[in-house]
Amino acid sequence: MFTVRIQAEDFNAADETAALARGRTDIGAVVTFAGLCRADDTPGAAPLNALTLEHYPGMAEEEIGRLMEEARARWPLAGATVIHRHGRLVPGDNIVLVVTASAHRGAAFAAAEFLMDWLKTRAPFWKQEERGEGQSWIAAKDEDDVAAERWG
Repeated sequence: MFTVRIQAEDFNAADETAALARGRTDIGAVVTFAGLCRADDTPGAAPLNALTLEHYPGMAEEEIGRLMEEARARWPLAGATVIHRHGRLVPGDNIVLVVTASAHRGAAFAAAEFLMDWLKTRAPFWKQEERGEGQSWIAAKDEDDVAAERWG
């Protein structure tokens, strides 16, 4: 089972992981990554009140689907789930979930890391911070590009 969902609603990582592996005897490893909205600790900055994620509907699902197909071509995956939320999120809220399943752990770990690295750089999402002093868009980070480049 290979699933991509973009949604405003929260998700339960344990439920999604169980759904991917339920009834499967060909899976020997499941890797789960959950990304959360964190309270920013930037020195001198006002506390983060919220993060608003916008996306390009249709294109976001299509691009993540392409990333998943690329992961399937690189590693012997038995299944994968990618869920990315949009809308206004506060510190502690779930943002993204990547679950990969394979017969062996190496493939599951590599595919999960690949998917997250590329989600950060290629999926059409935009983030806006809400702080005491107002709102501002978050610029792309060079370190995210460097992490994605290692996958070729």
